Amino acid sequence: MDGFLMVLSKVDWAIIIGYMLISVSIGMYFTKKGSKSIVDYFVAGREVHWLLAGTSIVATSFAADTPLAISAIVRTRGLQGNWYWWSGVMGGVLCVFFYARLWRRAKLITDAEFMEIRYHGKPAAFLRGFHAAYRSIFWNSVVLGWVILAMYKVVHVLLGWPKVLTTWSLISIAVIYISFSGLWGVLATDFFQFILAMTGCIILAGIVLVKTGGPAALVEKSVAAANALQGAHLQSNIADGSQLASIFPNVESSTLAVITFLVFILVQWWGGGEGGGFLAQRLFSCKNEKHSLYAVLWFNFAHYAIRPWPWIIVGLGSVIYFPNLADPETAFPCMMIKFLPNGLRGMMVAAFFAAFMSCTVTHINWGASYLVNDIYKRFLFKKGTEKHYLFMSRVAIILMTCLAGTACMMMTSIYSAWLFIMSLMVGTSAIVLLRWYWWRINVWSEITSLISSAVISILLLQPSFSKFVGMPRLWTDEYYPIRLVITLFACTGLSLLVAFLTPPEPDDHLEKFFRRVRPGGWWGHIAERCKDVKKLHLGWPEAVNWLLTVISIYAALFGLGWLVMGKYWRGTISMIISFVTIRLIVRLIDKMEWDH
Repeated sequence: MDGFLMVLSKVDWAIIIGYMLISVSIGMYFTKKGSKSIVDYFVAGREVHWLLAGTSIVATSFAADTPLAISAIVRTRGLQGNWYWWSGVMGGVLCVFFYARLWRRAKLITDAEFMEIRYHGKPAAFLRGFHAAYRSIFWNSVVLGWVILAMYKVVHVLLGWPKVLTTWSLISIAVIYISFSGLWGVLATDFFQFILAMTGCIILAGIVLVKTGGPAALVEKSVAAANALQGAHLQSNIADGSQLASIFPNVESSTLAVITFLVFILVQWWGGGEGGGFLAQRLFSCKNEKHSLYAVLWFNFAHYAIRPWPWIIVGLGSVIYFPNLADPETAFPCMMIKFLPNGLRGMMVAAFFAAFMSCTVTHINWGASYLVNDIYKRFLFKKGTEKHYLFMSRVAIILMTCLAGTACMMMTSIYSAWLFIMSLMVGTSAIVLLRWYWWRINVWSEITSLISSAVISILLLQPSFSKFVGMPRLWTDEYYPIRLVITLFACTGLSLLVAFLTPPEPDDHLEKFFRRVRPGGWWGHIAERCKDVKKLHLGWPEAVNWLLTVISIYAALFGLGWLVMGKYWRGTISMIISFVTIRLIVRLIDKMEWDH
């Protein structure tokens, strides 16, 4: 992209600087509110409204990486390539109706803390510490690394800045306000930043639609360009025209594509069903159970139905205007350079900063919560004052920042990093779903799932192992779904075997957990010991709502897609289905059981 950098005017720079000042000011405004205790610092005193919590979750998942990765997926795999994450609807909605209330009832600061309320003794303490260290030092650093990498790709394409300068200057800005205000500052800035980021992406998509002649013309021209490029010597792959604008895979085109689709919609979403990590942190912060449910419900609609189409439009347009890119993940910023005039350029750069900041400050705050609450306070310094722990929280923020920057310097591909991190954790999916509802899951089964998931997924990534089992390309991104199925079922089988070969958790400890969380499901003699406890009753409202919400989100997702591709009748009918089911969902939510 040498010689093709974006020239920013004084107006553009004024908008960018103004955005940064507003973000820092919002964060600093909440310094006093977030500095009362570590409960205020990490879970906002458990006083957050569902709209603020849900918007914060979707803003965090927006980040700077998703526009780049999604537009690249569209270019290289077609629309059907998005089933990698569209399939998550089923898991996300499972969390809404079967897990959100349980997380809120647990009244934790981190999901690592859950290990010691569910399991007993030194193994549980070890698992808590291991989980906290693994999720903060390794897992969270990898996630932050690809988020920073995405922002570097944007800034490098637009302004030509080198990687080192971009990485450390951007995360330094994030640290300024997150270190003082805690989660309150994150939530408030997330709300502002999500609106700005979505506005910028919608404006760019609108300009692309106008320049290409409208929705139908965009699809027609991009498909024609893709067909014309087949067989050409390109620096990166372009999807076949038959797949480029197709939501579902073409059965005749590739057996592997169909297998991939089936794995995504039948298996992969299990990993998102429980909803841990920073999502759980937002649920801990909600006012009550109903607010926690609505927070995740709003997140799922915004995440799947509202966000992706501006990025997809830009991805389709990039096939027309930039058919030969060495790095397909630079397609989005290249389109920014081509189409945005002065003023809008500055707004779009600010929008990317907003998306980047929303994700970065959440992950830094969340990672620091593990280091302080689950390692430092739990194992190293148990009798400190709130003032001392707040100070150490700010130290942990700086440490997480350094880890994130280091991880970014080691990465080159966002999408490959996505697949890698999913592979590492997929083996735990079934166990983390069952541990809430079945008393027989014990600490050893969860430890087995963690270790076996990491070992098996890393083994399957080795080219030598692939050749040994007669599948020489098993380690490539193309065969990720096959690796996922092998890892998930092997780890689940091993973990259940270990659960039955080792003693269950002590009844007294399980009873404490049952009384605290009051879960439904298969609790047998533990439930008999707690007849005075009104446990979570799961019935037809939850099951019907799960199905209706899945239908509603997919109807909205595809409806908006068909509208932006010029298929107006199909899109209109889908949107009507979505609106009707939303009304039914809200009515059924009131029929569910609630703690107030």
